This record gives sequence, structure tokens and C-alpha cells, in this order.
Amino acid sequence: MFNPADPYNMDCPSRDVLDLIGGKWAILILCCLQQGPVRTGALMRSINGISQKMLTQTLRDMERDGLIERISYPEVPPRVEYRLTTLGASLSELARAMEQWVVTHYPTIMENRERSGVEIPAYLKRA
Repeated sequence: MFNPADPYNMDCPSRDVLDLIGGKWAILILCCLQQGPVRTGALMRSINGISQKMLTQTLRDMERDGLIERISYPEVPPRVEYRLTTLGASLSELARAMEQWVVTHYPTIMENRERSGVEIPAYLKRA
């Protein structure tokens, strides 16, 4: 059996879990997979800016931790999909809530950044 997680202890492996699930890519992948199984290419198109290498690594880490399941179909050409496990589905609800929080509070955060002297590119400002 394992000792209880203590994320405040720098030597606790639970910190690795926090690193994974707290990263922007894992959160976005969790949100994308909420609707059901998705192929790798569709994830790449949905998550603008993620590299193939980062997507592959994040998917592997999430699979290793039991958050997602890789489904490989014996077809030519090969087809692979990813879907949430029960564990991943429970986490995806939190990820979706965080995503919605960001969308809801984004204007206020951007105003605060601008007030504090951060230069905001013109294309991000309202017309």
C-alpha cells in the first residue's frame, strides 16, 4: 500500500500528478475528450499551438496515470482514439469548470494586466 499523498511535501510523488493535471495541455485534452473518443489528429486541430511531441507525451503520461485510455483499431491505415477513463472523467469535470472560470473572468484579468502596465496586443483588445 502507499502512504497518503502530501502535495506540500517536495519529495511526495503526488507532485508529479499535480504537474501533469495542472498543465495547460492536460486540461485542454481532458475538456476535448469529454464528448467521447477522439483521434490524435482531431486533438491536434482542436488544441491550437500544441506540438505533436507535446501532445504525444501528454497523452502517454495521462494514459500511464489511468486518466485516459488508448484504443487502437486493427485497420489499415491504423486508427487510434483516446477516451476518458472513469478517473479521467471525474477530473474532466474540474478541468471544464476551470476552463469556464477562465472564459468568464478573462476580461477582468486582461483589464487588471493592462492596469498593472502589461502591454496587451491590439488584436486582443475589444474593438
